[in-house]
Amino acid sequence: MTSCIQETHLKTINFKVNMRGLDTISNPGVRGQFTSPAWEELVPLTDENNDSIYEAKVEFQAAQYDIKFKFVNNDEYELQNQPNRSIKFEYEPESFTYEATYNNPEAKNTKK
Repeated sequence: MTSCIQETHLKTINFKVNMRGLDTISNPGVRGQFTSPAWEELVPLTDENNDSIYEAKVEFQAAQYDIKFKFVNNDEYELQNQPNRSIKFEYEPESFTYEATYNNPEAKNTKK
């Protein structure tokens, strides 16, 4: 008998979000489908070198085709009334760097 459960693969995402120009930066993070439970856990973003680009590394196992997410500041989601951000996957282990500017839907997603 064969199983219909898909094998999961390790996904590593290095999030980088430029928050220059924001008046207040408080409790920055990212929320999305990759936390458990989905969208409820905030993954904190930090700015270790004080360049206003906040970063976090997230690793998770996934069998899905893509994930949806948004950056958060002051407990508010960015891109209000706009679609969620998305990263599409291959069915294999993958590592990405996702670079964006807060509240701007354009982004650079580089697969390593």
